[in-house]
Amino acid sequence: MANTITLFRMAAGIVLLLCPVFSPAFFVLYIAAGLSDMLDGFVARKTDTVSELGARLDTMADFVLVVVCLIKLLPILRIPAWLYGWIGIIALIKVANIISGFAAQKKLVTVHSVMNKATGGLLFMLPLTIPAVSLKYSAIVVCAAATFAAIQEGLFIRTGRE
Repeated sequence: MANTITLFRMAAGIVLLLCPVFSPAFFVLYIAAGLSDMLDGFVARKTDTVSELGARLDTMADFVLVVVCLIKLLPILRIPAWLYGWIGIIALIKVANIISGFAAQKKLVTVHSVMNKATGGLLFMLPLTIPAVSLKYSAIVVCAAATFAAIQEGLFIRTGRE
């Protein structure tokens, strides 16, 4: 059941490609996908069906949703150059974490820390706040959390704490 919810998030992300940005359909699918992200892990724990496959599907579904949102939002947002730089630094840290995790454990290592979840929540809220809060302010909060989470994730991977 949990994996079905996760697959729904992946499908919703793909269908978002067909929706005009900030339209009612976009927001409904986006919010449903976000709620499914919270629900799948809860269902897996309650039904005692937590699995490595489920964790990997969850990561893939998150990736699909993020990439689709980038495809939809980047062309319409005015993003300052400094923000691209900060996002690039976060991406480099995340890539280094993936490489070091794979080198150490010979598998894709995913860390579901509290800080990663908090960052995911902030990132999820970002498109919902764009009409009301300037991106240059809201992005600082999200990027600060993401930077801390990425550094913490690297520490967890290197020390064997997942």
